[in-house]
Amino acid sequence: MDLYLGYYAARYYDVLQYCAGFIAVLILLSSIDDLFVDAWYWAREAWRAVTIRRAYRPLTVEQLYAREEQPIAVMVPAWLEYDVIAAMIEDMVRVLDYRNYVVFIGTYRNDARTIAEVERMRRRYRQLRRVEVPHDGPTCKADCLNWVIQAIFGYERETGLEFAGVVLHDSEDVLHPVELKFFNYLLPRKDMIQLPVASLERHWYELVAGTYMDEFAEWHAKDLVVRESLAGAVPSAGVGTCFSRRALQALVDATRNQPFNTESLTEDYDVGARLAKLGMQSIFARFPVQFRSKRVSWFGLGKPREVTVTMPLCVREFFPDTMRTAYRQRARWVLGIGLQGWQHTGWTGTLANRYLLFRDRKGVVTAFVGIVAYALLIQFLSFMAASATGLTGEMLPSPFVDSTWMHAVLSLNAVAVGLRVVQRAYFVTRLYGWEHGLMSMPRMVVGNFINFLAVSRAWRLFLTHLVTGRRLAWDKTMHDFPSADGLTAGRRQRLGELLVSWQAIDELQLALALDDRHAREAPLGRVLMAKGWLDEETLAEAIAFQADLPRAVLDLHQLNTDRARLPVEAAIRHRVLVQGSDAAGRAILLAASPLPAQTLEVLAEALGQPIAQHVARESEIAAGLRLLRDAPAALEPAAARVPLIGDLLIELGHVTRERFNDALNRYRPDRDGRIGDFMVDSGVISRAALDHAIDAQTRARRPGAIAT
Repeated sequence: MDLYLGYYAARYYDVLQYCAGFIAVLILLSSIDDLFVDAWYWAREAWRAVTIRRAYRPLTVEQLYAREEQPIAVMVPAWLEYDVIAAMIEDMVRVLDYRNYVVFIGTYRNDARTIAEVERMRRRYRQLRRVEVPHDGPTCKADCLNWVIQAIFGYERETGLEFAGVVLHDSEDVLHPVELKFFNYLLPRKDMIQLPVASLERHWYELVAGTYMDEFAEWHAKDLVVRESLAGAVPSAGVGTCFSRRALQALVDATRNQPFNTESLTEDYDVGARLAKLGMQSIFARFPVQFRSKRVSWFGLGKPREVTVTMPLCVREFFPDTMRTAYRQRARWVLGIGLQGWQHTGWTGTLANRYLLFRDRKGVVTAFVGIVAYALLIQFLSFMAASATGLTGEMLPSPFVDSTWMHAVLSLNAVAVGLRVVQRAYFVTRLYGWEHGLMSMPRMVVGNFINFLAVSRAWRLFLTHLVTGRRLAWDKTMHDFPSADGLTAGRRQRLGELLVSWQAIDELQLALALDDRHAREAPLGRVLMAKGWLDEETLAEAIAFQADLPRAVLDLHQLNTDRARLPVEAAIRHRVLVQGSDAAGRAILLAASPLPAQTLEVLAEALGQPIAQHVARESEIAAGLRLLRDAPAALEPAAARVPLIGDLLIELGHVTRERFNDALNRYRPDRDGRIGDFMVDSGVISRAALDHAIDAQTRARRPGAIAT
């Protein structure tokens, strides 16, 4: 029995060697392709270093800002993005140093949670438009984008505005302040502008997510540069892509109002190829900018530090961090680029273009070759271990022992692998530091297994589609968006600056309101509302956003239930309302603006429990205080629009905020009666001033009236 076992083991070992020889040849053929790209890139870099870069004056940020802003549209397709879309919009509006833009977000009618989040942001930002896809989702990203494009052209017809370009983003994208300035500089000379894409930095031990850092660092620094150099065109990456209006109109005209191909799961790759066929000029743009990020050194053992990295202007995002989400996302890429692209476009174009198509599609085969190579390696190591321990008998000599060509193949493969590892580490180190550069080596193995699973899934879905005719739908990837701690935030904006950045008001309105505010000593928000330039809901949203506090809506009946928890005079003095408790056992305290720390301490002591501040509208605070003073009319909806006497006295210029607050500190409702009479008796205001305020309050109670 042992004799037969040894014989079959020897024969199997012999077969393994022939398989290894065949796989080694396939790997060498694939490596020649990679080596050609490497040689082209480094030769190009050397040539540009000694010629173009010596004579060429690089573009500067000052030149970007010197160019007049053209209207630009930003489109974001959203299916089940309720957990990230609001954060993405907030960050985009906060970051972008550009005024003349409108954001169009496409949602599906059966995605209520995403719709609710987009509508909440739409009430806050005037430059935001929601586009509803008129059928249930998911369909495909291209379908959603086509409806957004129709809405953009419809907006142009309604407003008489013509966008210079349309920028494509996803709901997890983190933008750089000068992005739209850069597109604005290149429009309309370029028809498609593609920015690099980079992964936000991950921890060193996040191997799956780290593969995206590694691959995009190399692809978008080297491979796409070579592609543009060879073919004169680049594919869209699906994010960070700007289309000129001329390009979009050409796509619409050529496809009967369907600019994005709904038959492809990688509509971005497809649209880049179609624009090239239409003769449109596309570029892969690299403009150096600075990014700030927090980095933990020495594999987490050192202290966190803030670093400034100079890198090309790019779009950053978090990519999937689990094996399942990663291979499912990549399966969609393989399916659209490698299989559907082959099916729809074949092998067309110039010789350079056909070579690049081959490079894009070879992965549908080489992913299996790599896994077979790993399997062979494991078996050879097993045989070596068995032989070293005497578990196997004498093995037959290798059929390639005297093969010069096989030795050459193996040597060249070793050199190719070495070059792959060194270059990957170089590009990763340049963006993320030497720790990630070292980790990119083991992550190459992880990436190979992810690609194998992705290609396997892509083949299964594609063959099922061919056999059954089942439509390939949008395979949703759930996204993460970095928290405020994950991004280096700039200075906190003042209220007026924040409202201008939201496009809720313009600079002239802000300047006039600030002058009026100083003259009347009234809050800026009330001045803006009195002039009709700002609605109360937007003001409350801005105050909550500025202070990073939750928004709240007053529930008068809940307030009535909780009225005994805080003395009425304290509520009136500090203009706060108690409305229930949160899950952490903190008293929810409503206020129209953030309270000072000292005031919070006083109120927490009075309530006997910690406090959670929420921001409510000023009119809601006024209605709640009326209820606490036993005014039955406060329960009527119209009462919420009527300002309090104190606010009117300040707004009409009869008393300053400081003197009014000082009077409130001495005021006791049970002892002093009405606040207006108390202030007259105390000499704070005149009787005529009180009558003037009462008259304004009476007018505000009338249906449709607005107090002035």
